[in-house]
Amino acid sequence: MEIRPYQPADLETLRQITVEAFEGVSIDQNIEQQFGEIAGQSWQFRKGRHLDQDVSRDSAGIFVGTLDGEIIGSISTWMDQEAGIGHVPNLTLRAGYRGRGFGRQLLQFALNRFHEQGLSHVRIETLEQNAIGQQFYLSTGFREVARQIHYCGQLEECLSQLNNRDRTS
Repeated sequence: MEIRPYQPADLETLRQITVEAFEGVSIDQNIEQQFGEIAGQSWQFRKGRHLDQDVSRDSAGIFVGTLDGEIIGSISTWMDQEAGIGHVPNLTLRAGYRGRGFGRQLLQFALNRFHEQGLSHVRIETLEQNAIGQQFYLSTGFREVARQIHYCGQLEECLSQLNNRDRTS
């Protein structure tokens, strides 16, 4: 696999790969399962926008994995130099390329870049329902440091609950 810097022409392909890679392990998909589409937009739309946010934050921190000229995956990164921490918001691969060491190569590329920039730590997140991600990160030297619970509510319902509580207090 060759790893190269992100180019704006990659965006739509990387969005597709990102959505495919996060099928079954996306907070946005979990929200949609609870509430349905929001504002007429699917979880895939919202997840694809995460890549737009990565591009806006640091397009030079996105790297694309190719094999025989085909884009097979990517890794997005950003650095907090002052804190000494590199961040990996998204690591994605097309389904047919998973389990073949390409994710490990993308991660190693990013970690080498962080090391060259003088960072001392790296941070990455995954969901509890992503057993493969958990195993992968543990196998590459990461340690679990916290678990976080994500909540989502329908705004009108939350406001109603708060207003009802205020009236009874």
